[in-house]
Amino acid sequence: MSFDFTGKAVFVMGGTSGINLGIAQGFAKAGARVAVASRSQDKVDAAVATLGQGAFGFSVDVRDAEAVAAIFKEAQARFGQPIDVLVSGAAGNFPAPAKDLSANGFKAVADIDLQGTFNVMKGAYPHLARPGAIINISAPQAYVPMALQVHVCAAKAGVDMITRTLAMEWGPEGIRVNSLVPGPIAGTEGMARLAPTPELTAMVEDSVPLKRNGSPADLANAALFLASPLASYISGVILPVDGGWSLAGVSSAMDGIARMMTKAGRG
Repeated sequence: MSFDFTGKAVFVMGGTSGINLGIAQGFAKAGARVAVASRSQDKVDAAVATLGQGAFGFSVDVRDAEAVAAIFKEAQARFGQPIDVLVSGAAGNFPAPAKDLSANGFKAVADIDLQGTFNVMKGAYPHLARPGAIINISAPQAYVPMALQVHVCAAKAGVDMITRTLAMEWGPEGIRVNSLVPGPIAGTEGMARLAPTPELTAMVEDSVPLKRNGSPADLANAALFLASPLASYISGVILPVDGGWSLAGVSSAMDGIARMMTKAGRG
């Protein structure tokens, strides 16, 4: 099935690499005019070059609420219309045992993932179309405890509650808010950090009921659906796109990875 977003304005925060770039490219292929943003201007420029005519981008740190609000104001002006779809996907992660995790390390992830998500949603709010759609990119750590991931688990659990809460607050205005939860996605920075060897990658793949790792296109297809009229009565949903990974095996797979990484001196 194909989706048609011709005439729609889509903003993908963090849309310059990995899953988020795949989502941005999916909307561009569906006819949308797309804007992306991340901290690296070089990555912004490279991403925009793949998104076709009318695409543009910004360099911004999601931890800077005033700067985030300013780029959304500029984006609406450049689009010439309100933003129909917002995808909020900026994130930070690194494996670390809690006993060795510094306060600054914990805060860095919380500031990017949790505070950053709030900054993005609040900054975009005045510039969103009514009706409009917001899609946050969460993570299985939000509801599955994983060794070496206490900072991410805490931050992403908060992101899911932001999704649910603002689905309630903004629903009366016609703004739908949902989250996508990626499973193990091949070729992404997250997979490279959490499963940095072929042995660890194979262990994760084997723990997925569908027996494969996903691709950014799998997330793009889910985002297109959630932003489309077919999902017009769906809001406040936390949707795993993980081949069934969250049903069973996540904790055991990640515990095995944690043990192997610790043994190798990475933990």
